[in-house]
Amino acid sequence: MVQPAERLSLVQEYYFSRKLKEVAQLNAEGRDIISLAIGSPDMPPSPQTINKLCEVARQPGAHGYQPTQGTAELRQAMTDFYRRWYGVDLDPAAEVLPLIGSKEGILHITLAFVNPGDAVLVPNPGYPTYTSLSKILGAEIVNYDLDEQNGWQPDFDQLERMDLSRVKLMWTNYPNMPTGGRARRETYERLVQFAQDHDIVVVNDNPYSFILSEEHLSLLQVPGAKDCCIELNSMSKSHNMPGWRVGLCASNPQFIQWILKVQSNIESGTFRGIQLAAAEAYRNTAEWHREANIETYARRRRYAEQIMDALGCTYDRSQVGMFLWGRIPDGIGNVEDLTEHVLHEARVFITPGFIFGSNGERYIRISLCAKEEKIKEALRRIEELKD
Repeated sequence: MVQPAERLSLVQEYYFSRKLKEVAQLNAEGRDIISLAIGSPDMPPSPQTINKLCEVARQPGAHGYQPTQGTAELRQAMTDFYRRWYGVDLDPAAEVLPLIGSKEGILHITLAFVNPGDAVLVPNPGYPTYTSLSKILGAEIVNYDLDEQNGWQPDFDQLERMDLSRVKLMWTNYPNMPTGGRARRETYERLVQFAQDHDIVVVNDNPYSFILSEEHLSLLQVPGAKDCCIELNSMSKSHNMPGWRVGLCASNPQFIQWILKVQSNIESGTFRGIQLAAAEAYRNTAEWHREANIETYARRRRYAEQIMDALGCTYDRSQVGMFLWGRIPDGIGNVEDLTEHVLHEARVFITPGFIFGSNGERYIRISLCAKEEKIKEALRRIEELKD
């Protein structure tokens, strides 16, 4: 009998991959489920981005293999973007690497730095891919706690008490997903010091700094950060391009070369039209970002807050990002009791927080990636549950 690799026993099918099959079946039965679960922007990229893609796609010579490390135009646009919005200077030839989305960057970075048996620090709650990919690659997961009382920031006293002797990487994610915890300069400064003190590579996953936030912070703004840290960024959220699969990795030239060594053995480069269109998107105006990343989500957020209120959940109004994270009432025994009731009775799909780790077990997450009329209809259905 053919058996799968043993590593498959360490992980489950991604929650949304599994749950969306159920939602699709419910829709096939005519249930008309409103999904407020996944953070997939429903708005288009800027017009000039789409125009550039079409322009390049019509060029007969644009369809061959491209450099794994990306076109010079895209790398320059990425460094211009970091200088313009974060005030961070990067060498386009050596300190930035385009990725087929930052999710793929998690794989490449882990392969480049972590041997089987090494340990990786992963936030709880946190993005599930930090855990699943590390397990698949044979790393030991060491969770560090984030909690609401601390603004979902790392507890550095707790970190210092841990056995860090085998830790190679630390994953961080600010602005935080799923909690909406804000990026803080003092947190970034302490992360750089922590990396230097313990010879740990800190990787900050930073795709949400434009969503409902006027403040654009980067870990690489901290002096010395490039020597010991890596930052991932993505166009999926900030530029309405989740299906385009364009992200970046920024760090020092040695780290970038190690990651490129892995990447070049796995990928063959992104279509030239996507790369040049992405370079165009990085030049979007401040006005475009304000309407797409702040004003639109702010309008939607007001209805999401009303949904939280209708469900009796509490939440921090200062959180940022394209989700709203809220704590369920104490009288509810299990978060899935609530989310399954809302799914099957109100026909609204929201995310139970347990998928992000044990510290999310008393929370739900509502996505803002739906048109206002859809979120308003979801609110109406949920309010009817109380009648």
